[in-house]
Order: sequence, then C-alpha cells, then structure tokens
Amino acid sequence: MEFGPDFWSFIFRWLHVLSGVMWIGLLWYFNFVQVPSMPEIPDDQKPAISKVIAPRALFWFRWSAASTIVFGLLVAWMEGYILEALALGLTTNAAEFAIIGFGMWFGLIMMFNVWVIIWPNQQKVLGMKQAGDEEKKRAARMALLASRTNVMLSIPMLFAMLGMRHFAYMIG
Repeated sequence: MEFGPDFWSFIFRWLHVLSGVMWIGLLWYFNFVQVPSMPEIPDDQKPAISKVIAPRALFWFRWSAASTIVFGLLVAWMEGYILEALALGLTTNAAEFAIIGFGMWFGLIMMFNVWVIIWPNQQKVLGMKQAGDEEKKRAARMALLASRTNVMLSIPMLFAMLGMRHFAYMIG
C-alpha cells in the first residue's frame, strides 16, 4: 500500500467528517437538549452539569471545531481547490467552488464564534473565570446568541459541504 497524496487526502477527509459530526452533534445537543432542559433540572442537580458535563462537552466542542476546520482546509489544499473555494469560485466562475467556498466561510465564522465568543463567555458562566452576577448574565446571553447563530449557519454549511459535487453539477 502506498501512502501517497490520495491516501492522505482520504485520511484527512475522513478526519474532517468525524470531527464535523462531533462538532455539529455537540452544537445541536447544547441548543436542542441541554439549554432547553436546564429550567426543568432541580437546582441541587445543576452543579453536575455546570461542573462536570458542560466543561467536558465544551472541551470536545471547541477542539472538534478546530479539527474540522484544519482537516477541511488540508483536504481543500491537497485536492487543489483551496484558493478557488475561499474566493467563492470568483476566480474560476465555477459553481462547485462557490458552493464549497460558502460552506468553508460559514465553518470559519462558526469556529470564530466558538473560540472568540462562546468559549470565553462560557468560562465566566461556568465559574472557570471570575465574573460578577451581571457579567455572568451578559456572558450567558452572548454565548447563547453566538451558539444559536452557529445552529443557523450549520444548515447552509452542511448543505454546501454535501452539495459541492452534486448540487453544482445540477445548476452548472
């Protein structure tokens, strides 16, 4: 077996998909399960979530976001379309690169939200960083809004990632 570019492209694509499944799965878990369930959880049980479950889930959430982006960019680079995709197909007038490019940009925006907005604010909410009650309340709101934004961006992002090769041929 030869460990050439095709092999590594396959490995990075597979790692991109696995990381993406974890990232979007955790994103949807937070937004559709954990956050809506919090008012129903008795106060004496909430520390288990904020001290044990949420920090661990946020660890995997942010690192799966980073690895999804890194592996996706590696695939685009190895397949030779990274610049065309990041330019949204404008350099080649190709729908295929425009579609994957929009998905890549949505993913980059989402990762920015994870690392720059959600994670620093969640650290305040969970007591991992010092913050007063008002600051925690603002931090919770910012993290929630960024997370909900990511949920909305995940839908066209997933469409773009899956539709790159298929939808582009239907319209082009």
